[in-house]
Amino acid sequence: MEDLDHPKNKPGAARQALEDLRWLGFDWDEGPDCGGPFAPYTQTERIELYAAALEQLRAQGLVYPCVCSRRDVEAGQSAPHAEDGMFYPGICRGRFPDYATAQSALPPGRIPAWRFKVPDGERIGFTDGFAGYYSAVVSESCGDFVLARHPLGAGYMLAVVVDDAAMGITEVVRGDDLLPATPRQLLVYRALGLTPPRFFHVPLVVGPDGRRLAKRHGDTRISAYREAGIPPQRVIGLLARWCGWAKPDEELSLHDLLPRFCWDTLNRQTVIARPDEIRL
Repeated sequence: MEDLDHPKNKPGAARQALEDLRWLGFDWDEGPDCGGPFAPYTQTERIELYAAALEQLRAQGLVYPCVCSRRDVEAGQSAPHAEDGMFYPGICRGRFPDYATAQSALPPGRIPAWRFKVPDGERIGFTDGFAGYYSAVVSESCGDFVLARHPLGAGYMLAVVVDDAAMGITEVVRGDDLLPATPRQLLVYRALGLTPPRFFHVPLVVGPDGRRLAKRHGDTRISAYREAGIPPQRVIGLLARWCGWAKPDEELSLHDLLPRFCWDTLNRQTVIARPDEIRL
């Protein structure tokens, strides 16, 4: 359960996510609600693991504290960068001898971020299980990237690498909006001496405006469909049709859908959700 992004964490959201998944028909062998061999399954309870990984990177001289604000980073850009719209020019690389010194340079209430020192000019590539070969020169596409905004390294970019490796994850399926982040994560895997999983990046579902689904497109929460009395088979049927595995208005359970799963026939185009589809 990823709960390190504190401003976005709402009370009850974790429980709601698990209830929604069960309502759709999913089950699982291990997790935050039932435990398992790799417990704990909530990131805020795994901070010691992230601290150990951060210390390993510090010992190699691969991370440094950064006090730059978003405005500082924007001011340091010489040209726009399409992948994230943000390039870090290394303003704080070598600037502070340690974290405490960096923190003393900030006003009360602000703390430094940890940035990964990206090797200059190296192209990092991999073969995605769905999207095919992808590569990037990270030093040119985004520069030294943020690993965490926490003194002990508890942050998304470091945590997902540490968690997946510690839990023996072999395959990761996620949206293709995260494809540009993968070469960065591969650098972290390599620096920590860890074996990366195989990645599968699939197209997102977007609204008519071409932007990822959000509140501006209406209430697309699974819980909203539950409360409206929509059967889960209708939701799964819509998702299956977007994947290219179901006919219009076909209702399916997950057990019905499983035999139809095939990477070769999965829709490769970005799916545009019409307002009437979202409302089911």
